[in-house]
Amino acid sequence: MIKKGGYYYPTKEFKKRAWINKSSVYKEAKKNPVLFWEKLAKEIFWRKKWKKVFSHRPPYFKWFSGGKLNITENCLDKNLEERKNKVALIWEPEPVEERERVLTYYDLYRQVNKFANALKKLGVKKRDRVGIYLPMIPEAIISMLACARIGAVHTVVFSAFSPTALRIRLQDTQAKILITADGYYRRGQIINLKQNADKGIKETKVRKLIVVQRAGNEISWKANKDVWYEDLVKNEKDFCPAEVMDSEELLFVLYTSGSTGRPKGTTHVCGGYSVQAKFTGKWIFDLHEDDIFWSMADIGWITGHTYTCYSPLLNGITFIIFEGAPDWPTPDRWAQIIEKYGVTTFYTAPTAIRMFAKYNGKIAKKYKLDSLQILGSVGEPIDESAWQWYFREVGEKKCPIVDTWWQTETGGILITSLPGIGPFKPAFTGLPFPGIKFDIFNGEGESLSPRKVGDLVLLPPFAPGLLRGVYKNPKKYLKTYWSQYGRKIYFTSDAAFKDKKGLIRIVGRVDDVIKVAGHRLTTGELEAAINLHPNVTECAVVGIPDKIKGEVPVAFVVSKKLPEARPLAILKKEIVDQVKKEIGPIALPKKVFIVKDLPKTRSGKIMRRILKRLFTGEKLGDLSTLANPGTVKEIKKCLKVGDKRS
Repeated sequence: MIKKGGYYYPTKEFKKRAWINKSSVYKEAKKNPVLFWEKLAKEIFWRKKWKKVFSHRPPYFKWFSGGKLNITENCLDKNLEERKNKVALIWEPEPVEERERVLTYYDLYRQVNKFANALKKLGVKKRDRVGIYLPMIPEAIISMLACARIGAVHTVVFSAFSPTALRIRLQDTQAKILITADGYYRRGQIINLKQNADKGIKETKVRKLIVVQRAGNEISWKANKDVWYEDLVKNEKDFCPAEVMDSEELLFVLYTSGSTGRPKGTTHVCGGYSVQAKFTGKWIFDLHEDDIFWSMADIGWITGHTYTCYSPLLNGITFIIFEGAPDWPTPDRWAQIIEKYGVTTFYTAPTAIRMFAKYNGKIAKKYKLDSLQILGSVGEPIDESAWQWYFREVGEKKCPIVDTWWQTETGGILITSLPGIGPFKPAFTGLPFPGIKFDIFNGEGESLSPRKVGDLVLLPPFAPGLLRGVYKNPKKYLKTYWSQYGRKIYFTSDAAFKDKKGLIRIVGRVDDVIKVAGHRLTTGELEAAINLHPNVTECAVVGIPDKIKGEVPVAFVVSKKLPEARPLAILKKEIVDQVKKEIGPIALPKKVFIVKDLPKTRSGKIMRRILKRLFTGEKLGDLSTLANPGTVKEIKKCLKVGDKRS
């Protein structure tokens, strides 16, 4: 790349290859965003053309109304004519001695159709919800596509989530089928996923548990409920007609953290999501026929849905999924994979980049990474030092870095600089995707000038892939996204500012959300888990900066009276174990402080802002509104001594 005055631009050679290399695309899209998206929509296969491109009755909106399609026909059937024998999916297992699995487009097509037929025989119908609780194995991709093939709504649950977290999602969707595995490998250990699934389906409507044989570990078995995936698909036909779906019919429900402790089921629909997933992937990662794309995201997250599954298939390219941890069994496993397969586009999180930098140093000298053409970052804002290391050591100063902002709710990337145009600037995400309009508001709803921090908001006509609601909770949908600035403006809950060229920098959340290693968790969800402990009176959780993970949770806990013989260290361990049980290991508090009281306003609101600033070194601000200002001094002492009482 070429550097000019703090900005980076693609070279002439790169621009020649890029799908989009002229800034006029932004002007064209801005002039008529609805027409812009309509032109793109014409490039995918529809069973029936839409009657109206965009309609809006605030806060509700629709794209491609009356249009009929099935996303799997665009992912699979459409590719068979030209790409039948092309490799679609490469699966890299965690154990280095185990061979990879390679599926061509025809292989994937056949397996999806077989499983779709098997699901139908189990009684799964259009609009039924199906739970997917799988590790990163090919059957995870196959399961999502098989559900979409027959019009069933898939709900994927991250395989590291606890049985309790799984149960909440299954209860909310009332899924009658859950697809899981016997186990999987993680850092050399076999995780008994079937055991977690058995616990998670208690008190739900799940009547069949489909189990993929992956690790061969011993598992419990109920003959009337459990069935092997392999037995189900063995004798099925390899063609299943694709269910014709309305553009605005539900494709999937994916849960994201809720501010009250219960996760929110974001709903995404067939038409708009398909169009947005295809073209954000094609343009932002400049996907061409010969590309090998590796998004490290698990399918349990929206990045995994859109850029580890749907977008690569919609664009007919080869993509990789990896079962294990990128630093196992050695810290350079990720680089080995890039070299092994000749990865051209690598998409990962700043947490991983910081980890790579910490352990690998001058990685480019150890491995041939010259196949790389584009690097991506997702999940949280990337700091300048991580950006520079990524650019220098992994991309060898030649690869554009597409830092990307989006949410579970948006369905696809909405802010980044296009690689064939730029500009790129360390720590700045970039420009809104063509056809998308953002602004930055002060609290009064007024647009702010460059360099002033405010609320990042999305303006109509909105993104085609934006959520259409919160599953079974319309009040939460209105309150969370459409109440801050009226029904016509989508509130992202992120704070941001622009520079003089219009590049957007995200500076953090304006609500109580913590991003741990790119995973979105709310203080409410964590506090709800901790408060279940019998010896906890109340608690507060805040996110504090962490060099590797970006943010980590810290818990302040007010305990009930404990026997003198019971050390507080035991209580702290039990609290951490409680979080692990209720949510999963990704949510573990880095520290637990046992305190006498929490700073509160006179109305009883816990002032988490103050607790967070005790770590960041920011001024605490006016404490006069507190009902108990003395507690801040007590907590300060606790932090200084590291809570020696434990």
